Amino acid sequence: MFDAATGGYAELTVDAIDQRADTGPNSRRLADGLKQRHVVMLSIGGSIGAGLFVGSGHAIAEAGPAALLAYVFGSLLVVTVMRMLGEMACAMPDSGSFSTYADKAIGSWAGFTIGWMYWWFWVLVVPLEATAAANILNSWLPDVPVWQLSVLVTAALTIANLASVKNYGEMEFWFAIIKVTGILIFIGCGIAALSGFVPTVHLTPWQTVTGHGGFIPRGIAPIIGALLTTMFTFLGTEVVTIAAAESENPAREIGRAITSVVWRISLFYIGSILVIICTVPWNDPELTRMGAYQAVLQRFHIPYAKLITDGLILVAVGSCLNSALYTASRMMYSLGTRKQAPGFLTRTTGNGVPARAVMASSLVAFVACGANYLAPKYVFDALLSTTGAIALLVYLVIAVSQLRLHKRLVAAGPLKVKMWLHPFLGALVVLLIGGAFVVMVLSEDHRREVVATLGCCAALAAVGYWRQRQLKARATRMTR
Repeated sequence: MFDAATGGYAELTVDAIDQRADTGPNSRRLADGLKQRHVVMLSIGGSIGAGLFVGSGHAIAEAGPAALLAYVFGSLLVVTVMRMLGEMACAMPDSGSFSTYADKAIGSWAGFTIGWMYWWFWVLVVPLEATAAANILNSWLPDVPVWQLSVLVTAALTIANLASVKNYGEMEFWFAIIKVTGILIFIGCGIAALSGFVPTVHLTPWQTVTGHGGFIPRGIAPIIGALLTTMFTFLGTEVVTIAAAESENPAREIGRAITSVVWRISLFYIGSILVIICTVPWNDPELTRMGAYQAVLQRFHIPYAKLITDGLILVAVGSCLNSALYTASRMMYSLGTRKQAPGFLTRTTGNGVPARAVMASSLVAFVACGANYLAPKYVFDALLSTTGAIALLVYLVIAVSQLRLHKRLVAAGPLKVKMWLHPFLGALVVLLIGGAFVVMVLSEDHRREVVATLGCCAALAAVGYWRQRQLKARATRMTR
């Protein structure tokens, strides 16, 4: 990566990254406030959002029981990409995570582009999740308008993020425990009911899976379309590599999180989808009307199924909203330390919180909330479409970065986490993601969001490349 201070290309060392994190008159180090239990539960619960409880129903309705294939393929892709990310993150933990690695592997324009794209995605997640939380709370508190509840939820979590990173970790710890417990109970109930151990529940799983047009009732194309839904659902798994940078031993915690990602994804996602497709026919409108989890619980004759599901969704939404504000602020902070965002955003409080980055991200999120409620629907939809394929874009950048950094990482010392079958598996990931982009561009259902995402990415890349050229020219003048 070009270094404007030296006029050359910086070597990859942990010390160099630490020095970059401390540069500038307004910069301070982030606090090491996350404990081991925080990081462990972040790694377990970070990939569980409301998409599992609600979005899975839409994926199944789109592709039929074969949506399971989309989740299996998506799981394999995520596990592989997380392994690649883990190799880099264990060697050089950084709050900028893959944005920092893209900066070093591809060029500062790439780190600039993916960093701001990722920040933009999480900022837009806030109004979505805040509205979802407000709608649930409004069903319990009908006298309070939805927009007021949305503002209150966002403000409360902003204040929590401003207090200390320990607050974020503690909230995510309990959010994760509730989510994981709920999923394990759901899967346990599903196994009991499908095995015939519940006398009041009579299910025919084979007939449910194959009796409504077969396992692949709508062909291959919808499966590929459902992949975009699953990728959006999985996005968030990588947040642990950002958060772990604020723990006492980042490399150790990241290593543990990465090595456990296989069983986490397999159990929570594949297990849940299997229970759903064996219980509720894919063409049952209840899957999209009330959500997959609620539809299944009602088939099991579980009392207060809606209340239970709403509670789980509220916890998942609160967790996602909390993580959105945290992740956006840390990415903005990292961009600031690399001179790719205004330097004043790197200023931290006595507790090691990048308060200005938190406030700036929250401010943009509040503006997006206003657009969601006050502007015509197509305005917010257009904004949202610019991040529709962000998951695939992030995974592509991680794969390319690892392929280019691997030799330098090995030369720096023994790797705590090493990518499998390098470079063949990494190259396969790049080809598969590229193919997925092509298929989605050709699909009318997903063309708009993919084109919008790539268009926004191209605009940012142009700005980043221009900035890189300006820094290089300035450094050249200084050396003369």
